Amino acid sequence: MNEPLAIKLRPTKVSDIIGQTHLVGKNKIITNMVNNKRLFSMILYGRPGIGKTSIALAIISELGLRHRSLNAVINNKKDFDIVIEEAKMYEGIVVIMDEIHRMNKDKQDLLLPYLESGLITLIGMTTANPYHKINPAIRSRCQIFELKELTETDIIIGLNRAINSGYLKDIAIDEDSIKYIAALAAGDLRSAYNTLELVYYSTNDYVVTVDKIKNISNKPVFFHDKDADGHYDLLSAFQKSIRGSDVNASIYYLAKLLEAEDLDSIYRRMTVIAYEDIGLANPSMGPKVEAAINACERIGLPEARIPLSVVVIELALSPKSNSAYLALDNATNDIRLGKSASIPKHIKNHSSDYLYPHNYKFGYVKQQYLPDDLKDREYYQPKATSKYEQNLKIIYENLKK
Repeated sequence: MNEPLAIKLRPTKVSDIIGQTHLVGKNKIITNMVNNKRLFSMILYGRPGIGKTSIALAIISELGLRHRSLNAVINNKKDFDIVIEEAKMYEGIVVIMDEIHRMNKDKQDLLLPYLESGLITLIGMTTANPYHKINPAIRSRCQIFELKELTETDIIIGLNRAINSGYLKDIAIDEDSIKYIAALAAGDLRSAYNTLELVYYSTNDYVVTVDKIKNISNKPVFFHDKDADGHYDLLSAFQKSIRGSDVNASIYYLAKLLEAEDLDSIYRRMTVIAYEDIGLANPSMGPKVEAAINACERIGLPEARIPLSVVVIELALSPKSNSAYLALDNATNDIRLGKSASIPKHIKNHSSDYLYPHNYKFGYVKQQYLPDDLKDREYYQPKATSKYEQNLKIIYENLKK
C-alpha cells in the first residue's frame, strides 16, 4: 500500500506531536494522562490538519490499547454493533470517532450505555465546535480539548522532519521553498506534507524550488501568520474599517481573510463587530450575522463568500453605537472598585413589598432597583446615531422623569 507521506510521518508518541504544547507539552494534561497510563473519553476539536488524529493515535500507540476507528457518517449501525461486541469480548476498547458531530441519534443511543459504563472509551474528533454541534449526552461524558492553530514555525518543523525522514530520497530543497510551502499550508500540516510530496514526485531530479511549487499550486501566498502579529493586524484592519464605515476597505480585508480560508476568524470578528460597534444603533445586525454564518456553514467555500459580502457591506454602512457595552463596563468598574452594595429588600426573592409592574398602567411603576449607594447612577448613555437608539433615548428620558 502506497501510504501518503502524512500517514508515514504520523507520531507514535505524544512527545513527537508538532504544536499543541498546551495539551502534550511537559506536565500538560494529555502528557500526564499517558504517563499515568490512564485514558478518559475525550473530544478533540479544531480545524483540519492540526493534529487531532495524530494525538489520538499517539495516545493509543504509547498506551498499547486495543482500538477501532469509526467515522460517524460512513460507518453504519452494524459497524457500531461489531465494535461493541468486540468491547464486550475484550472487556473494553477505545473507539476513535471521526466527524463525531455528525453522529445520528440511533448511533448515539447505541453507544451511550457502554460509554457510561466505561466499556468503551471514546476519542472523538471534529472540526465543529462541540458545544454547539455535539449532543449534550455525549458531550457530558467526555473531556473536551480544543487544539490550537499551528504556526508557520510549526509547519516548518514538520517539513524539516519530512525532509530528513528518509521517505523522500535524494530530495534537494532550499529554505525559501520550505517557507513557501509553509505559507501555502496556512496552518494545515497535512496539506504541507501533501504539497511537499507532490512537488517531489513531479520532478525528474527531486529538486524542489519555489517555481516548481507554483506550477502545481496557484493559490496566492501573502503575509498571514495566524499566530503572530500579521494575523491580528489583518483582523484589526477588518474591524476598524467596518467601524469606520469604509465599505471598500472592509471588503478588501474580507477578501484577504478569505484567501487564507480563515472562516472561523471572520465569524468571530463579525459577531463582535455586530455587538461592539453596531450595537443598539441597529440591533438586527446580530441575528443577520448569525444567519450569514449559518448560511456559510451550510454551503462552504467558495460560495460562502457570497453571504459574507452581503453582511460585511451592511455592517460597514450600518449606523454605529457602543453605548450598550460601555454601560456594562461602567457598572463592572463600580463593582470592581468595591461599590457593590446590598440589593434593596423589596426586590429580593419572595418579598411582599415588591411592586409588580404588569399590575400598573403601561406596565410600569416607579420603584428603586439599584442599591442605596448607587441609586442615582446612570450607566447607560444613549447615542443618537440611529433612529432606533433615538427612540430608546426618548423612552429612557421619560422613565427617568
